Amino acid sequence: MNVAEIKAAVDAGKSVHWANEGYRVHRDGLGQYLITFVRNGSTIGLTDRSGHRLNGAEADFFISEPDHGAAAS
Repeated sequence: MNVAEIKAAVDAGKSVHWANEGYRVHRDGLGQYLITFVRNGSTIGLTDRSGHRLNGAEADFFISEPDHGAAAS
């Protein structure tokens, strides 16, 4: 996913992650897009200061889909 796709997915309320589901991409109250490690709250910006280069490889970002099968069990 590229920067624009990630931001659009976050804004649409999708569950966006980097590398694994332990790293969540979200937008804070100031409008900053951040990557947070859920277990300890460690956070880094989604991009460098220019806002264009991701702090991670594009291929490592993904949207986590809800598991509908588990709800039916």
